Amino acid sequence: MTRNVNNRRARVARRLTGVLLASVAIVASAQVATAQSARGARAGAQTATVGAPLINRVVFQGNKKLKSEQLGPEMQTQARTPLSQSVVDGDIERIREIYRRGGRSLAKVDARVVPLSNDRVDVVFTIDEGDKTGVKEINFVGNNAFSSSRLRNLMTTTEMNFLSFLKNTDVYDPDRISADLELIRRYYLKNGYADFRVVSADAVFDAAREGYIVTITVDEGQQYRVSGVTVDSTVPEVQAAELQRLTRLSSGDVYNAEAVEKTLTNMTAELGRRGYPFLVVRPRGTRDSASHTIALDYVVEEGPRVYIERINVRGNTRSRDYVIRREFDIGEGDAYNQVLIDRAVRRLNNLGYFKTVRITNEPGSTPDRVVVNVDVEDQSTGQFSVSGGYSTSDGFIGEVAVSESNFLGRGQYVRLAGTWGQRTQGVEFSFTEPYFLGQRMAFGVDLFSKYTDNTNYSRYENRVTGGQLRLGLPITEEVTLTLRYSLYQSELKIPNTYSKPYNDCSIPLPGLTPVNPNGTATYPNCTWNGEASIAVKEAVGTTWTSLVGATLSYNTLDNIRDPRSGFYAEVKPEIAGLGGDSRFIRATAEARYYHELFDDVVGMIKVQGGHIRAFGGNDLRIVDNFFLGPSLVRGFAPSGIGPRDMTGDYRANALGGTTYFGGTLEVQFPIFGLPREFGLRGAVFADAGSLFGYEGNRFFDLNGDGSIYCPAAGTNPLSQEPECLNVRDDKKIRSSVGVSLLWQSPLGPLRFDYAFVLSKATGDQTQAFRFSGGTSF
Repeated sequence: MTRNVNNRRARVARRLTGVLLASVAIVASAQVATAQSARGARAGAQTATVGAPLINRVVFQGNKKLKSEQLGPEMQTQARTPLSQSVVDGDIERIREIYRRGGRSLAKVDARVVPLSNDRVDVVFTIDEGDKTGVKEINFVGNNAFSSSRLRNLMTTTEMNFLSFLKNTDVYDPDRISADLELIRRYYLKNGYADFRVVSADAVFDAAREGYIVTITVDEGQQYRVSGVTVDSTVPEVQAAELQRLTRLSSGDVYNAEAVEKTLTNMTAELGRRGYPFLVVRPRGTRDSASHTIALDYVVEEGPRVYIERINVRGNTRSRDYVIRREFDIGEGDAYNQVLIDRAVRRLNNLGYFKTVRITNEPGSTPDRVVVNVDVEDQSTGQFSVSGGYSTSDGFIGEVAVSESNFLGRGQYVRLAGTWGQRTQGVEFSFTEPYFLGQRMAFGVDLFSKYTDNTNYSRYENRVTGGQLRLGLPITEEVTLTLRYSLYQSELKIPNTYSKPYNDCSIPLPGLTPVNPNGTATYPNCTWNGEASIAVKEAVGTTWTSLVGATLSYNTLDNIRDPRSGFYAEVKPEIAGLGGDSRFIRATAEARYYHELFDDVVGMIKVQGGHIRAFGGNDLRIVDNFFLGPSLVRGFAPSGIGPRDMTGDYRANALGGTTYFGGTLEVQFPIFGLPREFGLRGAVFADAGSLFGYEGNRFFDLNGDGSIYCPAAGTNPLSQEPECLNVRDDKKIRSSVGVSLLWQSPLGPLRFDYAFVLSKATGDQTQAFRFSGGTSF
């Protein structure tokens, strides 16, 4: 029995051994096969690489819009590498994508291989660039508060039209569309639509129209107003009432996300100044959908104690590191604050030095440390311009200018310009250091020399040569104080030629001035052929003016060049007398308010005024007075308003005034049927104002012998001795209404005004049409 069991065990063992051996054999066979297959694949690959011809060069044909130097670095197919058909095919698609990004989705690309000797080839990419495939339409769905045309005007992407050959903003660019969506979102949030969101943005290529149809679907939500604004502080040392004054919104205002951002920035900066770097301000908005209101609450609380370990500045090939770092209100070792980081991003973008600005964070060496990475891309900041234009006051005028806003990468502004025109010539140089002595103060130097021919309006020519020092002190984001010191020389001359006989009473011109038989000049007759006023003659010569002044400005405009909302005001007090020949105190002020009345219709209110007064027993010289015309009330000629000498040709003997005031109402609107890119807008306006108060000398001793010189005395009944001037000084309000055409042309801004004078004073000179403008090309 035992022997039988043993025999069975032996037979089972032999069977198991056989199975194991067979399994090992199978596995070994599979491993050998796999190894042989891998060796074969490697050998095949080596054979394919070795057998492929080498590329001699890569050539592009048919490309005009994109240079070969631009396409070459983007290709995987390169000279002195083995030819690979799959790589060439990939490069064909890559070229098509480059052209698609450039607005040419219909571009066709083929490649061919040209055999050469020594197993070498040329790869030739043949490109048919096709026509530009831009954005044919931009449609909006779901917008009720603002029209589609208004939203399109917010976008930098434009639709194709007959001006497409002058622009590239109509090229479909997904990145630009994304940036435009952010502009639209911020616009809605600024106007109270706190629930606004972009549902979708679809771009479909229409082959029949050879362009893209962009459809943007939005959900506006309701407009909210502010029901109340509170500040809560969880920090005992910080009183909420002390921060309440920094809030930008109050109960009843339309909710404005930008105002909330500015409030956060101001509160954060104030807490930092008080020595609380780790305190953070968080806004909370409690919506009431039934009443469409938001209750704003700014909560001041302790934030995480995280420090900035390091700030890395990357990508700047031209701008110096310190130009970027100085825009941060925090530095390495300071407490990290996201609000101040966001403020730095806005400042860097506003400089205009960079194409892109991106700030990211990464963990530091310890949990309480963070590394801030600043990635920028420099862009061109220099400009050479040749400008030309025409105005009714200066005639034809041209200018050549060279400017650099980031000089040597130091963030300094330099400009040199020369001007030549029919009635004006000059040269000027400006230099500005935006961070003087390492502080946020702008120091500047201006040098200038300008000749002006005023004989059309007042019979003299004047050249002003001098310089100015400036120091700008930003008080807040909106308020700036600029201190100025100016020293300049004014050289006044009266021409006396056959074409301009404006001084022939004093210096007779043979053949022009009637004389008596005894040879003496008949002075009363010469005063009527264009003689300069005796007040102008008294001012002939060279005068030095040393002037100290300041400009206090307040600016909340949404756009400096094309404002649609906001307020701007400035006050400029000045005093002359710290040396030099002039002794006067002068002050001027101006304020402008813009408000969008309707969709793309902007209203503007402007008020202005000024006064000048001599001191120290001196009389004002005529060149120190205010000479105004269309800049105060349109419809009047330059120097056409204000006191004038009625003796002789009073039309060109303006004397200027010491006091002026005025106001303007204007409404600007788009011209129906014209695309935005054409840059044309219309306007209607009403102006009113007055210039008066001649306080210059009325008694003249031009010969130096104590005698009163009155060339018209005894003959002109309007002249009374011993006052040689017949001054007409009327305080009457001048007014006008009119229409304007404003053109942001490709060659520069142009403005055409046509005014109808409603009221004027005796002696005022009118000019219904006024044209001004310039160009850079």
